[in-house]
This record gives sequence, structure tokens and C-alpha cells, in this order.
Amino acid sequence: MNPELLTPAEVAASGAAIASVQEPDGAIPWTVGGHADVWNHVEAAMALLVAGRLEEVDRAWWWVRHTQRADGSWPMKVVGGVVEDASGESNMTAYVAVGLWHHWLVRRELGFVAAHWPVVRRALDMVCRLQLPFGGIAWSQEWHDGEPATVNPDALLAGSSSIHHALRAGLTLAELLDDPQPEWELTAGRLGHALREHRDRFLDKSTFSMDWYYPVLGGAVRGPAGGDLIASRWHDFVVPGLGVRCVDSNPWVTGAETCELALTLDALGDRTRAVAVFADAQHLRQPDGSYWTGYVYADEVNWPAEHTTFTTAAALLAHDALAEVTGGSGVVRGTGLVAQPQPLGLECGCSSADALAGRS
Repeated sequence: MNPELLTPAEVAASGAAIASVQEPDGAIPWTVGGHADVWNHVEAAMALLVAGRLEEVDRAWWWVRHTQRADGSWPMKVVGGVVEDASGESNMTAYVAVGLWHHWLVRRELGFVAAHWPVVRRALDMVCRLQLPFGGIAWSQEWHDGEPATVNPDALLAGSSSIHHALRAGLTLAELLDDPQPEWELTAGRLGHALREHRDRFLDKSTFSMDWYYPVLGGAVRGPAGGDLIASRWHDFVVPGLGVRCVDSNPWVTGAETCELALTLDALGDRTRAVAVFADAQHLRQPDGSYWTGYVYADEVNWPAEHTTFTTAAALLAHDALAEVTGGSGVVRGTGLVAQPQPLGLECGCSSADALAGRS
């Protein structure tokens, strides 16, 4: 066993740490008594599956089914079953497709996939409606008086990158269930083109490490281009021995970003650095298997003073990718996903659009 990875007992402890935060209705908030959102909830459910906690996984998916709204979205912020922010966030909504695809890779339960397919269809249909002309996905839609309202007409690079992963997962599930979704394919192709060619058209969040590695993590940029992108800002964000800065200007490394970079490197085939980066995150691990959110190394203090479920979940998913314990270990690498959709019907106005779309 690789000493830089986790033991089975450590995986089990981390699964128990996440399960201890789960609420009676199945919701998995960030912390005990904290808020839940569907992206981090699904990420935690994926980690619980890796840890073999099937009862808690079923409860988590019950929450997903029963809190989805008619337009396909979920509230952005729920605390103790009470909606505190009703806005629908496109990236959060899309991620259920990745969660369901991961469940299939691990469990191979076609009945489970079929039962949750309507949830994924509503979610990705909502996301496709929010695509902007240049190809990015509007990041959220406000809600007023119990109904969808104003769309926020800006796209986030990290969020759209995650949506790209979700659309390919959804298309693969559609193929599995023989239920083609051509609109998703068109949306994914245009989105992938935007993530490769028009990253300057997304909101500028370049001080955050997520905007650096997420185009690779989400699968839109891979191969040599992915390696070049990671190399371009490695020294801005990676603190050797400690992990990845959340923001390039702050002396603060965070566990989730560090483990996601490990997943990104693994997806590029850079296993050596992936293992090293994952090992760097382990100073955040606690004896009960939970993880601190981050560490301010200038002050030598863990901050904030919380152990977040999404950080522990990211650690479990990164470990599974590197140890290849479950069938879901390749979920970020793209194991089994349909081919990258072609960029057709482009409206971005770039010189390559006509050629890529096959038009004169």
C-alpha cells in the first residue's frame, strides 16, 4: 500500500465523519447546523459511496429527489430544511449528473439510474436554457415569489467547467438508457469551445485557484494544452508541502482545492505529482477522519475553525482516484464518458466558428 494514500480504516473514518453531519431528511450541510447546497451535497454523497455507507447514500439521494423544483433547480442555500437563498445556481444543479454517473460506475444498478434519470433530465434541461451566446453558462437565476425570475447574465469559468463535466456525464447516462438528448450535446459542444478558446469572456476570477485548474478538471482542456494550463500558474498557487492556495494573494491553503488539483493531475496522467499534492493535504486531516477547511501558514493556524464535509469528500474522491479502489475512481479522468461533443452552431463570433461548425 502506498504510504502517501489512506488506509481502508482511514477511508472508513472519513466516511463516518461525513455521515455524522447528515441531517434527518438526508441533507448533508457543509458543517453541523450549517447550510446545504446540492453541489456539495452530491459531492458528499459520492464520498459516502466510496466509503461504503450505502444507507446514508440512499438518504442523500432521497433529499436530491424531494427538494428539486419544477424548473430543475435546487435552492442555493438551505439551513435546517429552511430555504435561505432561493436562487438556482447552474453549476450546483448540473452536478447531479456527475453524481448519478459516479453511482453507476460504482454500483452498476440500472434501476437506481433509471429512477433518478428524470431528476437529471430536469436539471440539465434547466442548465441548457441558461447558455449564453458565446457558449458559457449563466451562473444563476434569481427566484421571486416562488418562481424563477431574473437570470444573472454572467458565466463563471470554474462553474461552467464543472457543467461541461456534468453534460458529458448526462449524455453518457442518456446513451446508457437509450434516451438521446441532442440539445445537451449541442450545449456541451459550444461550452467546450468557450472553455478552450474564450476563457476571457467569463467573469474574471483569476485570483482564485479554481479558475486555474477547473477547465482541466472538467475535461474541456486535456492533453498538452491541459499540461500547459497547469504549468502556467503552478508557482502562483502551489505551496510545496502544504497544498494549494485558494486565492493567489493570500497565505491560505485549502484542502478541497488541493485534493481537486490532485484529481486534475491524475486526469492528465501525472500520477507522481498527483500523489504528492494529495499527500500535502494530509496535514489538514483530524484523528476522526474529518479535514480542516484550510490553513493560514503565515499565522500557523487552521482557519476557519471548521471541518467541512466537502473538504473530506474531496479527499476521499482524490484518494479513490489514486488508489483505484472502486469503479468510480475514473469519474474525473472521464472513464467511460462519451466523446467530447463537437462545437456546432457557434454564436461566439470568433474566426474559427465557421470552420468548426462546418460552414463556409
